[in-house]
Amino acid sequence: MTDRSHADWQNRASTLPLPQLAYIDGQFVHALNGATFSAENPATGQVLTDVAACDNADVDLAVASARRSFESGEWRDLPPTERKSRMLAWADAIEAQLDDIALLETLETGKPIGQTTTVDVPGLVGGLRWYAESLDKLYGETAPNDSTSVCLIDREPMGVVAAVVPWNYPLIIASWKIGPALGAGNSVILKPAEQSSLATLKVAELAQGAGIPAGAFQVVTGLGHIAGKALGLHDGVDAVGFTGSTEVGKAFLEYSAHSNMKRIGLECGGKSPHIVTRDVEDLDTIAMSVAYGVWYNQGETCHAGTRLIVDRTVKEALLAKLRDWAETLKPGDPLDPAVQMGAMIEQAHMEKVQGYLDLGQREGAQRLFGGEQVRSESGGYYLTPAVLDDVTNDMRVAREEIFGPVLVVITVDDLDEALAIANDTDYGLGAAIWTDRLRDGHRAARALRAGTVWVNCYDHTSINAPFGGYKQSGQGRDKSLHAFDKYTELKTTWIEI
Repeated sequence: MTDRSHADWQNRASTLPLPQLAYIDGQFVHALNGATFSAENPATGQVLTDVAACDNADVDLAVASARRSFESGEWRDLPPTERKSRMLAWADAIEAQLDDIALLETLETGKPIGQTTTVDVPGLVGGLRWYAESLDKLYGETAPNDSTSVCLIDREPMGVVAAVVPWNYPLIIASWKIGPALGAGNSVILKPAEQSSLATLKVAELAQGAGIPAGAFQVVTGLGHIAGKALGLHDGVDAVGFTGSTEVGKAFLEYSAHSNMKRIGLECGGKSPHIVTRDVEDLDTIAMSVAYGVWYNQGETCHAGTRLIVDRTVKEALLAKLRDWAETLKPGDPLDPAVQMGAMIEQAHMEKVQGYLDLGQREGAQRLFGGEQVRSESGGYYLTPAVLDDVTNDMRVAREEIFGPVLVVITVDDLDEALAIANDTDYGLGAAIWTDRLRDGHRAARALRAGTVWVNCYDHTSINAPFGGYKQSGQGRDKSLHAFDKYTELKTTWIEI
């Protein structure tokens, strides 16, 4: 990333070309029926451009292209070292245009430019590189057997994979799907959320130049309930990797049942507990981790630590420090490199979050601070970090995913009570505990029903560690070598000697 100033980013934003067309069969094309939808800038409320709104007919074309590509073997049958080389070239091309891709993501999502340039686009590049590097290091197996035969176990690509990704981390999460699915030899159709198509289309522009064949990777833009549903129901799609709400994840399970029983991998919602025990001493570090754990990315994070389950002996001191962090994390112009909190994705979502704040108070919670709309003169959708205190775990604000900068505080008297409340949820994506007692840290890690448990930290992450959830937070895992399980079939071959 170049060291651009706020003014530099503003100037570049005013001249940056904006992608508009879907990427199908190696060409950038309009939707067959000519339909479009508006891509909006959440920081200003203004329309950025109109984007092709694909429907069933366009999905049919993309699936047919993907199937032709797969059956031809032009990508599937390449040696792993060659697939690796081309994916690395793609990652290099993306990195070379990091600033423009990051700017597109900031413009369409409201994420701060200081984060898209240092976290989101590098996350995409790193994810593609990690999976590319793994391709010539994946070995098959030989099952134990007697001397009269050999039993081979190999992974084979499934065929056509649809990757349906959300708007909150569109590029990072895309890499979690593209990396293992494309790397394994599948043909991949990426469906970005309608709120975040532009940066994804720029990434697609660079694919063909890196040697990714037409049909092996495509981007179908459009509305989720039309284009996404069409992919879910299509008999020519062999697997879907989805990240998004639990509600839509359940819909994809239904689509599978009503079509060809395609494999569905899901990473869905969360209501992650953040436990703080009475024996902790370093409240400054804890306050910082809780603040970023719930307010980073405007609170629009699936595994955000939205339930603070805190021992009453340290609660008041911790909340005082969180108030200070809320003052530090004031929303600002996403094009300002110094800003750490940008705009909510759209007006309807901002109003939904405000509705939860009102609901919590009707349920008996106390709004300690935050949740106000600010910068309204900009036309954008900005909310300040908020805390609801005196919450009980039976309240809707404690049970439903708000997906905004709202922390709910539940007071407890011991660790057993905290663990019981933490697990009393439909979700199980992430969980954390802060304790100075090693024994309690180990006990909590075993007891918490979540795909990732952090002990004395929060949101530590790496592409080489699996990510996914228990219960209604999904099924299967993104990231790490375990992600290949979602996009490959195991084949057993018996050979008589």
